[in-house]
Amino acid sequence: MGDDLNIEPHFYRHANGPIWRRCATKVFYGATAWALFATATLQAAPQAAHVAHKAPPTKAAVSISDPVKTYGTKGAPITLELFTDYECPICRSFYENTLRSLINDYVAAGKVYIVHHDYPLSMHPYSGQAARWADAAATVGEFGSAEGALYDNQDKWAANGNIAPFLAQAMPHSDFEKVAAIMKDCTTPAPQVTMSNVDPLAKSGHSCPVDPSIAKDIEVGYKANVNATPTYIIYHNGQKIAQGSSYVSWPIFRQFLDSILSQ
Repeated sequence: MGDDLNIEPHFYRHANGPIWRRCATKVFYGATAWALFATATLQAAPQAAHVAHKAPPTKAAVSISDPVKTYGTKGAPITLELFTDYECPICRSFYENTLRSLINDYVAAGKVYIVHHDYPLSMHPYSGQAARWADAAATVGEFGSAEGALYDNQDKWAANGNIAPFLAQAMPHSDFEKVAAIMKDCTTPAPQVTMSNVDPLAKSGHSCPVDPSIAKDIEVGYKANVNATPTYIIYHNGQKIAQGSSYVSWPIFRQFLDSILSQ
């Protein structure tokens, strides 16, 4: 059970040779998923959980707070860094069937801290604009509401790029007005994943206030060799344990987290 979903990947080439940038095409279940995690755990080299990355310069016209795209508390024993594309079907499945349960259970219990990174792929025409809306919402404390609305309504807004109505329904009107004000100047092409030697802001310019946040996430993904969405990097007490990509069901993901917490 669990084969290719026939989502066509995009292929890019950079100075160090070929590299895939794609929406994950595999769904793993049961023993297959457990083997995937076990292999990643054995092969992952320990390293510091967080690496400082300098944000690209910005000349945005609107002054905003830094987007907060995290769930839980930093003191949790497990940190999960997650790279996703809001227009990626596998990312939606992972969010709705695994991540929501993780947030409601292990994050709420203080076991896991989730750090979200935008990784909008160019194979999805509205992925960058969706990341803009999510980051704008994150500046007013509504990231969770925006993320849920984007995934729950993915089929609808992905048809034409009309994202605003779904976020308007997901948060208080006063907050949405602030988000819409931020998005007013976001008329240039949004940052997207292309090649690691290309500035993510090359086409977007500096008019959209949240673009530097998206560009920073993309560059973090390049340095972490993120080649597909969703990708998750798991740390335990500051040490890297595993890195994987694709959909994994909540029971299997929970089993792997429990194995880490029992160490």
